Amino acid sequence: MFSIEIKEIFSSQIAAYRMLLAIGSNEETLLITPRENLEAAFPTKDCYDSFTLGAYADNVLAGVVSFAREGEDREKLRHKGMLFTMYVSTEFRGYGIAAKLLEEIIKRVQKIPDIEQINLIVLSDNMRAKQLYEKFGFEKYGTEKHSIKWKGLYHSEDLMVLRLI
Repeated sequence: MFSIEIKEIFSSQIAAYRMLLAIGSNEETLLITPRENLEAAFPTKDCYDSFTLGAYADNVLAGVVSFAREGEDREKLRHKGMLFTMYVSTEFRGYGIAAKLLEEIIKRVQKIPDIEQINLIVLSDNMRAKQLYEKFGFEKYGTEKHSIKWKGLYHSEDLMVLRLI
Protein backbone atom coordinates (compact mmCIF):
# COMPACT_ATOMS: atom_id res chain seq x y z
CA MET A 1 0.00 0.00 0.00
CA PHE A 2 1.07 3.57 -0.54
CA SER A 3 0.25 6.94 1.00
CA ILE A 4 -2.24 9.12 -0.87
CA GLU A 5 -2.03 12.90 -0.85
CA ILE A 6 -4.66 15.10 -2.50
CA LYS A 7 -3.47 18.54 -3.53
CA GLU A 8 -4.17 21.18 -6.13
CA ILE A 9 -2.49 20.93 -9.51
CA PHE A 10 -1.73 24.24 -11.20
CA SER A 11 -1.49 25.15 -14.87
CA SER A 12 2.31 25.24 -14.52
CA GLN A 13 2.13 21.46 -13.98
CA ILE A 14 0.39 20.81 -17.29
CA ALA A 15 3.06 18.37 -18.50
CA ALA A 16 2.39 15.86 -15.70
CA TYR A 17 -1.36 16.35 -16.10
CA ARG A 18 -1.21 15.70 -19.84
CA MET A 19 0.99 12.63 -19.44
CA LEU A 20 -1.41 11.03 -16.95
CA LEU A 21 -4.37 11.47 -19.27
CA ALA A 22 -2.60 10.77 -22.55
CA ILE A 23 -0.57 7.72 -21.59
CA GLY A 24 -2.65 5.99 -18.97
CA SER A 25 -6.14 6.73 -20.14
CA ASN A 26 -8.66 4.39 -21.63
CA GLU A 27 -9.92 6.40 -24.58
CA GLU A 28 -13.43 4.97 -24.20
CA THR A 29 -13.93 6.52 -20.74
CA LEU A 30 -12.95 10.15 -21.40
CA LEU A 31 -14.64 12.66 -23.67
CA ILE A 32 -11.43 13.60 -25.43
CA THR A 33 -8.85 11.30 -26.93
CA PRO A 34 -5.33 10.80 -25.54
CA ARG A 35 -3.92 12.71 -28.55
CA GLU A 36 -6.28 15.62 -27.86
CA ASN A 37 -5.18 15.59 -24.20
CA LEU A 38 -1.57 16.09 -25.25
CA GLU A 39 -2.55 19.24 -27.15
CA ALA A 40 -5.24 20.66 -24.86
CA ALA A 41 -4.87 23.68 -22.62
CA PHE A 42 -4.96 23.17 -18.86
CA PRO A 43 -8.65 22.68 -17.98
CA THR A 44 -8.99 25.16 -15.12
CA LYS A 45 -7.87 28.67 -14.17
CA ASP A 46 -5.93 28.20 -10.89
CA CYS A 47 -8.49 30.10 -8.83
CA TYR A 48 -10.96 29.42 -6.02
CA ASP A 49 -13.85 28.50 -8.36
CA SER A 50 -11.90 26.86 -11.21
CA PHE A 51 -9.33 24.32 -10.04
CA THR A 52 -7.90 20.83 -10.54
CA LEU A 53 -6.97 18.39 -7.80
CA GLY A 54 -4.42 15.62 -8.12
CA ALA A 55 -4.08 12.42 -6.14
CA TYR A 56 -0.47 11.50 -5.52
CA ALA A 57 0.39 7.93 -4.55
CA ASP A 58 3.85 8.02 -3.01
CA ASN A 59 4.53 11.26 -4.95
CA VAL A 60 3.34 9.81 -8.30
CA LEU A 61 0.36 11.54 -9.94
CA ALA A 62 -2.27 8.79 -9.89
CA GLY A 63 -5.52 10.64 -10.54
CA VAL A 64 -7.15 13.98 -11.23
CA VAL A 65 -10.48 15.76 -11.05
CA SER A 66 -11.44 19.29 -12.09
CA PHE A 67 -14.14 21.76 -11.12
CA ALA A 68 -15.22 25.05 -12.66
CA ARG A 69 -18.06 27.40 -11.85
CA GLU A 70 -20.53 27.68 -14.68
CA GLY A 71 -21.57 31.09 -15.86
CA GLU A 72 -18.21 32.77 -15.45
CA ASP A 73 -19.65 35.68 -17.36
CA ARG A 74 -23.35 34.80 -16.94
CA GLU A 75 -24.85 35.88 -13.65
CA LYS A 76 -27.88 33.56 -13.90
CA LEU A 77 -25.67 30.43 -14.03
CA ARG A 78 -23.15 31.24 -11.29
CA HIS A 79 -24.98 29.13 -8.68
CA LYS A 80 -23.70 25.91 -10.21
CA GLY A 81 -20.48 24.32 -11.24
CA MET A 82 -19.23 21.38 -13.27
CA LEU A 83 -17.11 18.48 -12.05
CA PHE A 84 -15.16 17.01 -14.97
CA THR A 85 -12.20 14.87 -16.03
CA MET A 86 -12.41 12.53 -13.05
CA TYR A 87 -9.69 10.01 -13.84
CA VAL A 88 -7.53 7.50 -11.96
CA SER A 89 -4.69 5.72 -13.73
CA THR A 90 -5.36 2.02 -14.30
CA GLU A 91 -2.51 0.86 -12.07
CA PHE A 92 -3.92 2.81 -9.10
CA ARG A 93 -7.57 1.77 -9.38
CA GLY A 94 -9.15 -0.15 -6.53
CA TYR A 95 -7.41 1.81 -3.75
CA GLY A 96 -10.15 4.38 -3.11
CA ILE A 97 -8.35 7.20 -4.90
CA ALA A 98 -11.43 8.32 -6.87
CA ALA A 99 -13.44 8.49 -3.64
CA LYS A 100 -10.72 10.58 -1.97
CA LEU A 101 -10.63 12.97 -4.94
CA LEU A 102 -14.41 13.26 -4.97
CA GLU A 103 -14.61 13.81 -1.21
CA GLU A 104 -11.98 16.55 -1.34
CA ILE A 105 -13.45 18.35 -4.32
CA ILE A 106 -16.92 18.40 -2.73
CA LYS A 107 -15.48 19.78 0.53
CA ARG A 108 -13.66 22.50 -1.36
CA VAL A 109 -16.68 23.41 -3.52
CA GLN A 110 -18.89 23.69 -0.41
CA LYS A 111 -16.65 26.59 0.70
CA ILE A 112 -17.26 28.57 -2.50
CA PRO A 113 -19.86 31.28 -1.93
CA ASP A 114 -23.12 30.88 -3.84
CA ILE A 115 -22.44 27.44 -5.36
CA GLU A 116 -25.67 25.48 -4.88
CA GLN A 117 -25.08 22.45 -7.08
CA ILE A 118 -22.39 20.42 -8.78
CA ASN A 119 -23.20 18.90 -12.17
CA LEU A 120 -21.33 16.16 -13.99
CA ILE A 121 -21.59 14.00 -17.08
CA VAL A 122 -20.70 10.31 -17.07
CA LEU A 123 -20.92 7.61 -19.72
CA SER A 124 -24.19 5.74 -19.24
CA ASP A 125 -22.51 2.35 -19.19
CA ASN A 126 -19.80 3.35 -16.67
CA MET A 127 -21.56 1.68 -13.74
CA ARG A 128 -18.57 1.84 -11.41
CA ALA A 129 -18.28 5.62 -11.74
CA LYS A 130 -22.04 6.15 -11.45
CA GLN A 131 -22.16 4.07 -8.26
CA LEU A 132 -19.36 6.16 -6.76
CA TYR A 133 -21.13 9.42 -7.64
CA GLU A 134 -24.39 8.10 -6.17
CA LYS A 135 -22.56 7.14 -2.97
CA PHE A 136 -21.66 10.83 -2.59
CA GLY A 137 -25.24 11.98 -3.21
CA PHE A 138 -25.27 12.69 -6.95
CA GLU A 139 -28.55 11.91 -8.69
CA LYS A 140 -29.20 11.23 -12.35
CA TYR A 141 -31.51 13.79 -13.95
CA GLY A 142 -31.22 12.94 -17.62
CA THR A 143 -29.57 10.99 -20.42
CA GLU A 144 -28.23 12.24 -23.71
CA LYS A 145 -28.50 9.40 -26.19
CA HIS A 146 -25.75 9.03 -28.80
CA SER A 147 -23.85 11.99 -27.35
CA ILE A 148 -20.50 10.50 -28.37
CA LYS A 149 -19.55 8.81 -31.61
CA TRP A 150 -16.17 7.09 -31.53
CA LYS A 151 -14.82 4.56 -34.02
CA GLY A 152 -18.26 4.06 -35.52
CA LEU A 153 -20.00 3.39 -32.17
CA TYR A 154 -22.39 5.62 -30.28
CA HIS A 155 -22.27 6.14 -26.52
CA SER A 156 -24.82 7.81 -24.28
CA GLU A 157 -24.11 10.01 -21.30
CA ASP A 158 -25.97 10.46 -18.02
CA LEU A 159 -26.32 13.90 -16.47
CA MET A 160 -25.97 13.95 -12.68
CA VAL A 161 -26.30 16.62 -10.00
CA LEU A 162 -25.35 17.03 -6.35
CA ARG A 163 -27.46 19.70 -4.66
CA LEU A 164 -25.55 21.46 -1.91
CA ILE A 165 -28.49 23.35 -0.41
